[in-house]
Amino acid sequence: MDIARRSFHYLDQRYRLREPLEYQLNKRIPSHLNWTNCFGGMTFVMFGIQLLTGVLLAFYYRPTMDEAYPSVLRIMQEIPFGGFVRGLHAWTANAMIAMAILHMLKVFSIGAFRPPREFTWVSGVLLFFVTVTFGFSGYLLPMNQLAYWATTVGTQIAGALPFVGGYAQIFLLGGSQITGETLTRFFALHVLVLPGVILVLLAAHFTMIRRQGISDPL
Repeated sequence: MDIARRSFHYLDQRYRLREPLEYQLNKRIPSHLNWTNCFGGMTFVMFGIQLLTGVLLAFYYRPTMDEAYPSVLRIMQEIPFGGFVRGLHAWTANAMIAMAILHMLKVFSIGAFRPPREFTWVSGVLLFFVTVTFGFSGYLLPMNQLAYWATTVGTQIAGALPFVGGYAQIFLLGGSQITGETLTRFFALHVLVLPGVILVLLAAHFTMIRRQGISDPL
């Protein structure tokens, strides 16, 4: 504890951390809050678990057509706690989407999307779409039969969009069908593009919440 205290004092002298931290930690909690206000926080917790387990899985996963499925089997069967980590990654992905839906329903039901919090709502909607895209891009990575056909259906749905559907399908597939190019693109989206996008949106979302406070119910 003494080391932690001295380390904080060292950083506080240089970056003045104490005042903003005390301001955030000592803010009064509105009396109308209850357990239904935890959905947003739980979504963020699920994202943290996704981030941690995803990094662990990336140490052993191989994003090629020939090695993707065998590498997943190796994670499940040979790597210590590999099955647990992969299962936790898969289940928290579902839980993250469920918590995001509940959070949006809660926000909508109390009218928290009204001005001056409309941009907070917009950033939340964008976060939801990124979350769903996370799930879609990660579904192909095991390269089993279920992943293959689910991705085929998903890309065909994208291809049915008006005007841009054909371009979107070619972009996702890297051609006219699922190949190694498709797997590379989905892997890049899943581990490079989407994490960067969601971190930027989270920073904007949390900043607006902290600046404007929590909305009162209708």
